[in-house]
Amino acid sequence: MPRPAHRSRTIKRIYVRTPGGRLVIHYRRKKINQPRCAICGRVLNGFPKMTLREARKGHRPPGRPYGGCVCHECLAKALRNAIRATYSV
Repeated sequence: MPRPAHRSRTIKRIYVRTPGGRLVIHYRRKKINQPRCAICGRVLNGFPKMTLREARKGHRPPGRPYGGCVCHECLAKALRNAIRATYSV
């Protein structure tokens, strides 16, 4: 019987054959999905695929406005539209 922490399905099970010929289970934390753009939904650059623990420790997002929330193309479009709206008087 696996120990209680390993019974959860959030932990990935990897079957490994040992040199002695036995088949044993190794437990690894699953990697979470990469963050996506809030507007277009594509994967954001600058974020590696991490486990949940690594993500909680903190990964610095890009320093630009809305870095880590919106991709660079959507941000450029939004800035262009904002500037056009202010100067279209």
